[in-house]
Amino acid sequence: MTPEKRHGLPGLFVAFEGGDGAGKSTQASLLCEFLGAAGIPVIRTREPGGTPVGEKLRSLVLEHGQGEIDARTEALLFAASRAAHVAQVILPALARGAVVVCDRYVDSSVAYQGAGRELGAQAVLDVNLWAVAGLRPDLTVLLDVEPAEGRNRRTALNATEDRMEAEPDPFHERIRTQFLQLAERSADRYLVLPADEERDQLGGQILDAVLERLS
Repeated sequence: MTPEKRHGLPGLFVAFEGGDGAGKSTQASLLCEFLGAAGIPVIRTREPGGTPVGEKLRSLVLEHGQGEIDARTEALLFAASRAAHVAQVILPALARGAVVVCDRYVDSSVAYQGAGRELGAQAVLDVNLWAVAGLRPDLTVLLDVEPAEGRNRRTALNATEDRMEAEPDPFHERIRTQFLQLAERSADRYLVLPADEERDQLGGQILDAVLERLS
């Protein structure tokens, strides 16, 4: 049986979640290529970001050298960026009947600020659900990666880590645990896949799940 949509709009909302280095951007891009080639209207976007104000907030929370940002301020900046993103980009696209493919969404804040920063998952979830007027993805793809493997991927070819990526391993362990708990509690909307699977194999499983929800 095809899962029911979580909103009353004609489009489909797909979010990619997971630890840093899991390959979310690669799989989001691959999915958009598949859908576009099939003639299905699709937009790819990301969080934080997706709007002019969101991109400015992204630089504040992710770039080094922005001064001290305490955990609560960080959580609220992410929520503010997300509120603009949903109102200006995601909801209009869903209303047009497009598939929205988003690199990170509310569950990232629950994992990173709720668990990683230890602000409390429920408190962060409540703030973010208010910011997005309750909008949840129809499908959340969780690419599960061991923190050590994620760091190895991120630092390949001497790449520089951003503020979040540079946090110590216990921070990333808490994030991974929270993502898996979220997936367990919302199994009907989650597709959990090991990030170390072959790229095209992962892409095929993700595409099948999306097409099932579009049918």
